[in-house]
Amino acid sequence: MRRTAPFLVVALGAAVTLALSFTVSPWWWIPAAVLLAPTALGVWDVTQTRHSVLRNYPLTGHLRFLMEWLRPELQQYFIERNFDGRPYDRDVRTIVYQRAKGEEAEEPFGTERNMYADGYEYLVPSMAPVDVRDEPPVVRVGGPGCAKPYDMALLNVSAMSFGALSSNAILALNRGAALGGFAHDTGEGGLSEHHLRHGGDLIWEIGTGYFGCRTSDGGFDAAMFADKSAAEQVKCVSLKLSQGAKPGFGGVLPAGKVDAEIARVRDVPQGQTVISPPYHHVFRTPRELVHFIARMRELAGGKPTGFKLCPGSRRQFLAVCKAMAAEGVTPDFIVVDGAEGGTGAAPLEFADHLGTPLTEGLTMVHNALAGVGLRDRIRIGASGRVASGADIVKRLVQGADYTNAARAMMFAVGCIQAQRCHTNTCPVGVTTLDPSRTRALDVPDKAHRVHRYQEATVRSAMQIMAAMGVRDPHELRPDLLMRRIDPTTVRSYAELYEWLAPGQLLDEAPKTWAADWAAADPDTFVG
Repeated sequence: MRRTAPFLVVALGAAVTLALSFTVSPWWWIPAAVLLAPTALGVWDVTQTRHSVLRNYPLTGHLRFLMEWLRPELQQYFIERNFDGRPYDRDVRTIVYQRAKGEEAEEPFGTERNMYADGYEYLVPSMAPVDVRDEPPVVRVGGPGCAKPYDMALLNVSAMSFGALSSNAILALNRGAALGGFAHDTGEGGLSEHHLRHGGDLIWEIGTGYFGCRTSDGGFDAAMFADKSAAEQVKCVSLKLSQGAKPGFGGVLPAGKVDAEIARVRDVPQGQTVISPPYHHVFRTPRELVHFIARMRELAGGKPTGFKLCPGSRRQFLAVCKAMAAEGVTPDFIVVDGAEGGTGAAPLEFADHLGTPLTEGLTMVHNALAGVGLRDRIRIGASGRVASGADIVKRLVQGADYTNAARAMMFAVGCIQAQRCHTNTCPVGVTTLDPSRTRALDVPDKAHRVHRYQEATVRSAMQIMAAMGVRDPHELRPDLLMRRIDPTTVRSYAELYEWLAPGQLLDEAPKTWAADWAAADPDTFVG
C-alpha cells in the first residue's frame, strides 16, 4: 500500500476536487485539472509494461528516471573535481541497459579509465584485422562418456535459483534463452515449471541440498533425478561444489520466501528457512566425486555432466585430476566461479576474503587439466562479473571455453541493484515472491531485453576478436592480453603465468607445481 500511496492520494484529491467543481463552484476545476494530470500519468504507470519501477511505484518512480537522466552530468562534475581521488570507471550497468534496450553502447570523447594504473589490462589489436564472423561460434560440450553432446554459446545465463529470483524473472530469462539459442542454468533451487514453460535450453544444477531430487532425509534421490533430467529442455546437468560469493558456506533461503510453490519445487517444508549444507553427503573423496559425476551422467541418459566450483587449494584440485586420470572418468565440463561473483545474501567477510578470483582460478584449472593431459576432454566455463564482450574475450584468453553471466542478466531483466534481494521487497519484481511486486516484471518485454543483451555482447566479443586478427576463439593466446604491473612495466599473460604443456605433470612436474602434485591424493580432500 505504501508503494502506491502517493498515487492514491493524488487520485483521491482529483476525484474530490472534480466533484466539488460540479457541486460547489466551477473554481474547483483549477485544482482538479492540476491533480487530474498526475492521476492520468499514474494510471499509465501501472498499466504500461516497459518499466517495472513505474508499475510498482506509480508517480514516485519517475524520480529514479530523473536521477538517471541527471547522472552523466553529475558524474562529470565529480570527475572534473576528482572528488573520490581516482578517475571514473564507466558503469557496466549502463552498457547492459543500453544493449538490453537495443541501443548502441557507445560514448563520445573516448575512455576515462586510468590506463597507467597498476593492474590495468588491455587486449592486443592486430595490424591485420580480419572480418567479423557471420555467425557466433559455439562450444561442443561432451567428452568420451557423453552420448548427447551440447553446443554451448559463448555467453549463457549463470546459476540463479527460483526462489532467489521471482517466477517472472525465471520466465523472462528462459524465454530470452529460447529466443537467442543460449543456455539457462537453473541454480541449485530445483527445476520448476517456470524453467520449462518457454522451452529454453537448461543446465540443471544440483547443490548440496539436492533440491528437486531430494529424499525425505535430505539425501540424493537417484530415481527422481533420472526422471526430471530426462526432460527435453535439460541439456546438461551440473553438480555445484561451491559458489564464488560464499565458498564453503551453503545457501540460505529465508522463511518468508518459502511459499507453497517453493516448498513443492524444493521438496522442503513451507514457511521454514531453507539452508543448504556447506558440503555434499554423497561423496567424501576426489575419487568418489568423479564416480558420482559418472553416475549422474548415466542417470541423465548420457547428457553432458560436470561440476561448478570456486577454486581454493591447488593441491585439492590436483587430487581430483589424479582421480580422473586413475579412474579414466572425466566430467564433460567444469565451471569456474570467481570469488568476485555475486549472490542475493552472503556474509560480508565471505564475499570479501574467501575464495580465488576468477583470473587465478581459471588459469589454475586450465593448466592443471592440461598438465594431466585431460584438457581436450573437458570444457571450462567461466562465471564471475562477466558482462561485456571484452570480459568474454579476456576469459577465453585465460583458459575458458565459454562464459556465464548472472548479475548482467539480472540487469537485463530490470534489476536496479536496490540490494533488497533477501527481504522479499524487490522494487522491480526480480528477486521477490510477492505477487503484487512480481507483476511489475513484464515477461515478454524483459525476455526480449535478455535476448538483445546476450546477442549484442557476443557480437561485441566477435568484433574484438576480429580486431585482434582472430576469427576463432581457439586462436586466442596468452600473449594477446596485457597487464600493467607498475607505471613503466607491462607484461603479457604469457609472461605473468606459467602455462603447462599437455601431460607435463605426468612426465615431470615443473618446480613450481612439484610439491602440490606430489602431495595431491585422489583419496582425500585433506591438505
